[in-house]
Amino acid sequence: MRDQVNALIWLLDNDLSGPFNLTAPNPVTNSEFTTELGKAVRRPTFLPTPSFALYAKLGRELARALLFTSTRAHPAALEDSGFEFADGHLSDAFVNILGKDHPTRG
Repeated sequence: MRDQVNALIWLLDNDLSGPFNLTAPNPVTNSEFTTELGKAVRRPTFLPTPSFALYAKLGRELARALLFTSTRAHPAALEDSGFEFADGHLSDAFVNILGKDHPTRG
């Protein structure tokens, strides 16, 4: 969240225009996200949610559109403008959000 807010302030303060991806600089897959979240909250993440359960809850079309499609966006224009991310890696963001050290970093 702080990178999103800082990026918006950066864009306004530097009078930049055009399309900018406000995404993290190191995109991850859902599996990587789940693993990192499990580490951050110190919980196992070995059982994925079965797709049929998500289809039943959300409907096949919505589940596919929201959960089973992938976009590997990169904030190239934002980085090229000189913006620096405070939470460049997912584990850094979890430390910031959860307010605790990452278990693999002590």
